[in-house]
This record gives sequence, structure tokens and C-alpha cells, in this order.
Amino acid sequence: MRSPIRIASGQGFWGDWLQAPLLQVRRGPIDYLVMDYLAEVTMSILQKQRQRDPRLGYARDLITVFREIAPYLVERNIRLITNGGGVNPKGAAEELLRVARELGLHGLRIGIVLGDDLMPRIDEILAAGYELRHLETGQPLREIRDRLLSANAYFGAFPIVEALRQGAHVVVTGRTTDTGITLAPMIYEFGWSEHDYDLLAAGIVAGHILECGAQASGGNFLGNWEALDLVEPGFPIVEVYPDGTFIVTKHEGTGGAVTRETVAEQLLYEIADPREYITPECIADFTTIQLEDLGNDRVRVFGIRGRPPTPYYKVSASYAAGYMAVGTLVYSAPEALKRAQRADFILRERLRRLGLQFEEIRTEFVGYNACHGPLAKPIEPNEVMLRIAVRAPDYATVDRFTRELAPLILTGPPGVTGFSGGRPKPSEVVAYFPTLIPKELVQPEIHIVVS
Repeated sequence: MRSPIRIASGQGFWGDWLQAPLLQVRRGPIDYLVMDYLAEVTMSILQKQRQRDPRLGYARDLITVFREIAPYLVERNIRLITNGGGVNPKGAAEELLRVARELGLHGLRIGIVLGDDLMPRIDEILAAGYELRHLETGQPLREIRDRLLSANAYFGAFPIVEALRQGAHVVVTGRTTDTGITLAPMIYEFGWSEHDYDLLAAGIVAGHILECGAQASGGNFLGNWEALDLVEPGFPIVEVYPDGTFIVTKHEGTGGAVTRETVAEQLLYEIADPREYITPECIADFTTIQLEDLGNDRVRVFGIRGRPPTPYYKVSASYAAGYMAVGTLVYSAPEALKRAQRADFILRERLRRLGLQFEEIRTEFVGYNACHGPLAKPIEPNEVMLRIAVRAPDYATVDRFTRELAPLILTGPPGVTGFSGGRPKPSEVVAYFPTLIPKELVQPEIHIVVS
């Protein structure tokens, strides 16, 4: 057992800064690198990609990053844990194996966590009487079954722990919680049990701090952000002790900052009831968290309490919900806003007279009220981007909308200075359907492959 262990965040989302993982493995000692790629919208994107090509469905940035960092992982005995497998962790692992073999890294053990994909069993589950109702609307899943594209249970840390126990140097999962990939090394290294709720809650809080990458170390910070050097930000690292206390820090000499304020701001990110932060392992009470700023980019976190978990896994499902398109026109001064507003009126009236029926149509005036809506203060902008989006059940209706934008250049108000991106193309809408499933209905599977 090592004490403490150092767990470093390498990615906070799919599309995060590609240099971060390389800096984490090069700039100082770490034991684990965790890379979080998944969000609900990401799962939908990955599912659409896999529909087009069954070999895809994982975060392809993972492969790019792995090629750079793999030699350091082996040389410095750093283990990598990531949920970048998305909806196709086996496909991701196969690509990682290919890269490892190309680099001459033979004997690298890659653990794959499967079992979160419920699609092969969904009809069996519904037939057994489990309605899988939408968490917000109460709609039963059977009502959208014919359009269902994916359904994945959120696993937590324990399947990853099993992969580590089987000797995995790299662990690739599907829909695992953001916090689980950080908690897993603590359980494995310190021997925490599934009933050590205070310890598990501490690991959950550590995972919540790491899950968004540099957002805990100065990125997207609302405080004195102008004073921060973010050209080469240091992504956060947690030094964890067997009693569940940990210190948030970053590599010396990197940009950004780790302070009580940056850590506290991240703790407030995407939580509902702070007394009930629900994960597969436990319920963490965020109101018990205590922070102590030690200076020099080191913040101690302690005092965290937890309670037993619920009997359910959350399920992230997606289904086909028609088509959409987004088009833009840019109007310049004088009276840029008035021109854009008139163009919006003309376009909507033409669509109405064509008899087109949309489930949703939205207009934003970028440069005026796109961010603040009705709270925007009256201004006279020099330029305004008219951005209008539509959604409909059928392709033809949305496609007809896309052909009505360009005519506004010569048949609408004056001052169009940009038809950004040309005529838009209709795209499929993949909608999100969150629900719950009893844990006993889902069984994780661990596979180990060797380069």
C-alpha cells in the first residue's frame, strides 16, 4: 500500500486540451492518470458515430493522447483509467492495443469494463415489468422503444477496481461515473470496503474535483482570472491518504492556481441537493466538506461524510427524435438589430405560409441577447448574427427551412455581411432519456487483453 497516492486529471471532457495528459505524466510524479471524456450529450454523439461506423463510438482523442503518453506510462509505472470507451470500449481497447504494439510496448495489460450496455436486454427487462420511467417526466421507456438507440447503466468504481486487481495497466470503460474513475485507485490501493461510506464519499469528492480538469485549477474561474497564466495550465492532482483526507495540487511551474476559491467553485459545479450527491458507491454529503488552504497551490480537503447508496443504477438512454438545422445571417450597422429582427419576422412568416410545422423554432440575436435573453440590456450593436434553429419529426420539413435562409440576402432587409457556413444541412436529433434500473439486473464484465 502506498501512502499517499497521487491521482492526476488528464481530460475533463471530450475535446479538452490535448497537451494536458502529456504534461501530467512528464512534469512530476503521479501514480494514476484519469481521463474523463463522457457527458450525456457525448454519449449521444458517440452513438451517432457508431451508427455510421460500427468500429467507432469511443472518444478518438483517447487514441491520439495515448500514443504520446504510453511510453511514459510504462517507464514511470503510471496506470491510466478512462471512460473514453464510450459506447464501444472494446473498439477503443483494440485501437490502444494496436498503438501499444506499434510503439513496441509488449505485455501491456488493458482492462475493459463491459456490461453497461443494456440494449441487447432491453426488451427482456421491459417484459419483466420494469417500466424504466423518465426521471423528470415520468414517461415509460416503452413509449419511445421503437426509436431507442442506446441505453447504458452508470457503473461506478468497483468494476475498475476488479480490473486493477487483475493486473490492468490501462482500464477502459463505457458509461462509468465521472467520480468513479478517481475513486477506484483509492479502493484498490487502500483496501476500502463497499461499506466504508465516509471513505468512499471522500473519494467521490476528490473525483468531483478532478472530473472537469483545469476548472479546479484556475480555468473558467470567476475570481481574479486576469491574474492567472493559463497558457500552460496545470491540471489538478489529488494526493490521497488512507484515512480519506486529500490535498488538491498541481505540478510545480505550471500555470493556473489551486486555491480554496478554485476548489470551492468546482465543488459547486453540477450538483443538486448538496446533502445528497448520489453515486453507485454511496451518497456523499457535500455540506460536510472542509477546506484548508495550505498555500503554494495546495488545498487540504477533509471531514467528508457519506451514507449507504441507493439500490439503483442511473441509466443514460438516447432515442431518435427527428431532425434539426441551424442557420445564420450576419447584419451590420446601422440598425443591425432592427434589420436582424425584421429578417426573423419575414422568415417565420414565409415558413408559416408554406404550411411547415415545426416542433420547435428558436431565434437568437448573437451580439445582443443570445446569452442573457430578456435580461439583456438595450444596446445598439455594430453587428448582429441572426441565428435560427428548427426541429421537426421529418427530414423534408427541416430541409425546406434550410432553403429559405439564402433568399433573405436579396429579398430581405439590407446589410447582410455574412452567410456563415452556407446553407445548413439537416441533422438527426438524438434525445436524452435518463432513468433508473435496479442494480441486481446489471452485471459488470471485466476482460483483460495484452499487447
